[in-house]
Amino acid sequence: MPAFDIMHLLTWIHFAALAVAIGGAVAALLISGLESAQPEFAGLAPALWARQVRWGIRIAFILGVVLLAVAAKAGICYASNHAFYFKLPLAVLALVMAELAPRALATGRRGAALLALVLLLLASFVAINQGAFRRHSAPGAAPMVTPR
Repeated sequence: MPAFDIMHLLTWIHFAALAVAIGGAVAALLISGLESAQPEFAGLAPALWARQVRWGIRIAFILGVVLLAVAAKAGICYASNHAFYFKLPLAVLALVMAELAPRALATGRRGAALLALVLLLLASFVAINQGAFRRHSAPGAAPMVTPR
């Protein structure tokens, strides 16, 4: 029987919360385009954003902080990973934009919602492609290994 690993469980829940938030953000932005043309959709985009996207991002952010604490307790130092310094500001800005987006969507402005979606996609790109953010060493030097 496989051993229970809290890191894998938290990472999976973190990923699921991000998937829910990104899917809801796309749906809310699509619905916001229909609100002006069809009055039956009025108010649906801000409500969807406030209930699904905002909570998905909140849960993902909290789990990200918990993952950092669990990793630090396990002896993994994410501060040595250069992708961490790109992902953390993107995640914080996405959280801030997601908190501002429902009011903006209610008034017909989509800028904060679109920026939150783009920041989430950029943060996920950085997380998946961590190897692209390594420092390049001198020719002939031993390759750098970063913990995952």
